[in-house]
Amino acid sequence: MAEMEDPSGRDWVHDPDGEKGSEGGRKYDMAVLSKMVDEHEDFPLEKDVFLEEYGEWPVRVNHEKVVSVDDIFEHVTEESFETKVDFHEAVGDAMRRANLWDYHPTE
Repeated sequence: MAEMEDPSGRDWVHDPDGEKGSEGGRKYDMAVLSKMVDEHEDFPLEKDVFLEEYGEWPVRVNHEKVVSVDDIFEHVTEESFETKVDFHEAVGDAMRRANLWDYHPTE
């Protein structure tokens, strides 16, 4: 597996913009995370099980920044997710709390 180094000096297990990271296109944050789970086969899902498999994987959060799945999940408070919607809501809330997203819509 080829490693990639981002401007911060971190080595990734694969290129975040390549086939494993974004299916050969420029996909960001939730779109990348969503591809890691199957709505019908993976739920309910335990956070620890998910992180064991994907924790070191890179996720591009914008055109400049790449973080690991572990970095994102440091801010996820839930330990399990009953559905893919629950997963998305928990991860989205965590990414907002961590200021990983540049866009913050008003309520």
